[in-house]
Amino acid sequence: MLHMLAYVYKSQKRADTYVFLADRDDFARLPESLRTQLGALTFVMELELTPDRKLARENAAEVMQNLGARGFHLQFPPSTAVDPLSEDWGTDA
Repeated sequence: MLHMLAYVYKSQKRADTYVFLADRDDFARLPESLRTQLGALTFVMELELTPDRKLARENAAEVMQNLGARGFHLQFPPSTAVDPLSEDWGTDA
């Protein structure tokens, strides 16, 4: 599959969480428990995906694979875990 369309929706209940759907407004593809957790979904954009397309937080080939297999792809917020060793502790001379 060289390219496919994806329809992107933003969760109104979970910050920075997005759902990519293979078919516009096909929310029936989402498991009921997931739909409950995400709450209302607002349409954001339509994207044409190719395996080498650069996306902000996702791998386009992986998104395409999930859309083909499940009909949806879930994008979670970026990790906010902070590496304690990356901080400046002020101990260097």
